[in-house]
Amino acid sequence: MAATDQTHILMYITTTTNMKNGKITLALVDDHQIVIDGLMSLLKGHEKFRFAFATTNPAEVMEKIEQTPVDVLLTDVMMPGLPGNQLARKVREHFPAVKILALSMSGQGDLVNEMINDSNISGYVLKNIGKQELINALEKIAGGGIYFSDEVLDELKRTSNRKKKNEEAHLTGREVEITRLIEKEYNNKQIAESLFISERTVETHRKNIFRKTNTNSVIGLVKYAYEHRLI
Repeated sequence: MAATDQTHILMYITTTTNMKNGKITLALVDDHQIVIDGLMSLLKGHEKFRFAFATTNPAEVMEKIEQTPVDVLLTDVMMPGLPGNQLARKVREHFPAVKILALSMSGQGDLVNEMINDSNISGYVLKNIGKQELINALEKIAGGGIYFSDEVLDELKRTSNRKKKNEEAHLTGREVEITRLIEKEYNNKQIAESLFISERTVETHRKNIFRKTNTNSVIGLVKYAYEHRLI
């Protein structure tokens, strides 16, 4: 990184450490204007917060933060052009003092883990939370803490358990392929033709799949596959 960029970051850190007028400066990016309007209305006039900017275009965020320093960036996760995980990664790389709160309709465990591992976010909440929980999250994150809503934590736990069970089942790649075809109601002959293997080999795989997943019917297997995100 160039010396000028390093100087800029140091200046940025100093600026954001001393919150303007004792308030937490926020920035918001979401590709739905109605979400922006709702959040800004929710926090309007609150003594602890001020908005630096809000935008529906994630591509504008980097330039806007450079022009107007912020303490916390609230970002949607699923955005066209520049997804939340990519935007968060860029922000943390160039403006490490900025805390990032992911705000999403989905608390899917894999999605949350991606935001945590790839983007080093400070928190993740769902868009169905109430005003007080949002305020609590922002205050905690601005103070250097982390905040994940209960629903998100529960989903992370379920995802972890699913992965653990999958590892215990030890399904091979071929067995997962066959499971997906079974879910599509393929019979042994159709599966064999699709995968260029013999029907006898398909039958052997089916027996192993039912044994490993501790299921004894197609419905039970399909249920297992959905619960463990195999399909």
